[in-house]
Amino acid sequence: MGESEAPAGGALPPRSATPGPTARIRRLRLVALLILLVVAAVTVVRVVSVVGPPSREQLRERAGLTGKQELLIGVKDDQPGVSQLLENGAFAGFDIEIAYMIAEDLGFDAPRVRFLPIESEDRARRQALVPGESRYVTVDLVIASYSITERRRQQGVIFSAPYLQTEQSVVTRADSDLRPTTFTDLAGRKVCTLATSTAEQNLAAAGAQAHGRNRIRQCIQELYDGEVDAVTTDAAILAGFVAPPPVGEAPPASKLTNPKPLRHFDIGADGDELWGVNTGPNPAMRDLVNLSLEEARTGHNGKRWRAAFDRYFGHAQQYNDEQQVAVDRQPPPGPADKVEVRQWPWERSAWRHPNQPRPGLSPVAARVRARRSSGC
Repeated sequence: MGESEAPAGGALPPRSATPGPTARIRRLRLVALLILLVVAAVTVVRVVSVVGPPSREQLRERAGLTGKQELLIGVKDDQPGVSQLLENGAFAGFDIEIAYMIAEDLGFDAPRVRFLPIESEDRARRQALVPGESRYVTVDLVIASYSITERRRQQGVIFSAPYLQTEQSVVTRADSDLRPTTFTDLAGRKVCTLATSTAEQNLAAAGAQAHGRNRIRQCIQELYDGEVDAVTTDAAILAGFVAPPPVGEAPPASKLTNPKPLRHFDIGADGDELWGVNTGPNPAMRDLVNLSLEEARTGHNGKRWRAAFDRYFGHAQQYNDEQQVAVDRQPPPGPADKVEVRQWPWERSAWRHPNQPRPGLSPVAARVRARRSSGC
């Protein structure tokens, strides 16, 4: 057999199990490439973490919410349909629903939310009196039919994006001969409104006898008793005094006496009343609230906002046919209200939103639990 001939039987000689120099170089290059990719990914994550927008958890930490056991929210307790304390100890109304929604987005379920009644004049300072105690505390948020104005901003109030759009209107007793269609129709009349409210300025300009009170229920009681000719404030507030409460709602804790039928009038007031949350001076708290409101406007919280609007303002509209109660869509945020947060692609599927019911707890059961825990 010559040197070029195959071995007997046609069998080829076995290849060496040891890789040659070329194979080893390829493997080394692959390992080096993988190491570079990992280093690059870690570098990108660290750079974005330092110079990019914060994560939700970082915002919560900056807002002082990490480890916090209870969220204090200042609310009104005498505005039916907006925010009212009921005789069963619970709060009910549109503002209360918005407060629960925001609180859950901040990481606080209903049992960890405490509502404290707040006077109109104390909303800017976020000071609320603790029921049964002779002391004031600083609440974390104020959600109390608080209109966003430039004057209040100049005084230091930090507002969130708006969550409701309404306008100023007037109610009279149904048996009154006063049928106002403009503010000038109130000239010379005694008109009650909330002290420190935007309505006081409009009344003074119209030549009316402005009569300021800390609570709108005081104005309505004076209207029942014939001590004033009319009451003016935001339509969304007045509508609840014209309409009966929603079906199944408990009676209010404080009842007005000698009630009379009321009539609601559109007076063609210029400008809108946009309600916002007083978030306090911490910018991280403002950003978290704005994130919640943006998700109510465009995302998963939208159904909650709509359900709250329909239950309270949609219901009241049936009894306030001469005046629109409120606009049935959430106002858009201003340029300064937009917030960016960092969220990695792998977090999108893993992160469970606080509003999402816990496994084994139906949405209805979760709602009942929240209702039973809503008292101060």
